[in-house]
Amino acid sequence: MEKIETALPGVYILRADWVSDSRGWFMEAYSSKAFAAIGINDIFVQDNHSFTAARNTLRGFHFQNDPYAQAKIVRVIAGAVLDVAVDIRKGSPAYRRWIGVELSSENKLMLYIPRGFAHAYLTLTNNVEFFYKVNNLYVSAHDRCMRYDDPSIGVDWGTDAPILSDRDRNAPLLCDCGCNYIYNQ
Repeated sequence: MEKIETALPGVYILRADWVSDSRGWFMEAYSSKAFAAIGINDIFVQDNHSFTAARNTLRGFHFQNDPYAQAKIVRVIAGAVLDVAVDIRKGSPAYRRWIGVELSSENKLMLYIPRGFAHAYLTLTNNVEFFYKVNNLYVSAHDRCMRYDDPSIGVDWGTDAPILSDRDRNAPLLCDCGCNYIYNQ
């Protein structure tokens, strides 16, 4: 397992080793031992798997407030997405900074997103299957979202008309979303 630093401290691109032959390929996507060896020691308690039929669908930004914040390992099983993480920890040197990484079934990259970050993705193909591990259970009372096009963040999604759920279309700006993350060095 290779851990690649990004412009956001604590957010990493992960590249698993994989082997292929005439039958196809094999990849060990998660091993607590391999992750511990690269410094990721979260205990993951839930796996989520979603399907999105249409290209240009945007899901997010979503997160859970403390004390139910979630670190995530995200990957694409089928298709491709632009995956985006944004630091929303008040007082962080990287506050409101974001990174975008293309994750696809072809490149087999994963993204590790620690607690304190909001997460979203835009489908770049039809028929996307998205899979992610979280280190805290879902608690609806702490579930939050914020605007995908918040001008204080300025994500370049590469589209002016994404397909959105009502929840994402009507999400508040970061300053109004009730985020309780505070940066602790």
